[in-house]
Amino acid sequence: MITLSDIQKRIQGLKNWSLEGNAIVKEYQFYNFRESIEFVNKVADIAEKLNHHPSILIEDYIVRLVLTTHSEHGLTEKDFNAAEEIDKI
Repeated sequence: MITLSDIQKRIQGLKNWSLEGNAIVKEYQFYNFRESIEFVNKVADIAEKLNHHPSILIEDYIVRLVLTTHSEHGLTEKDFNAAEEIDKI
């Protein structure tokens, strides 16, 4: 795990991610459901490549991603690396 001060520094470098408990979270809004699913499929490709899988909630045109490292019971570099890759979509 990383320290709270490191988390605060790292989250500043991300695009609109927020800290919620022991996770970083971001919501994306799309024009329609199909766009939401296309985005989730791209996230899935990244998650498989990094072997680090976010929790994903799809509600119509909104996709909510939650990243945390369950095995560490908190945030690690894996979460921030995944967020950075997802932000490139």
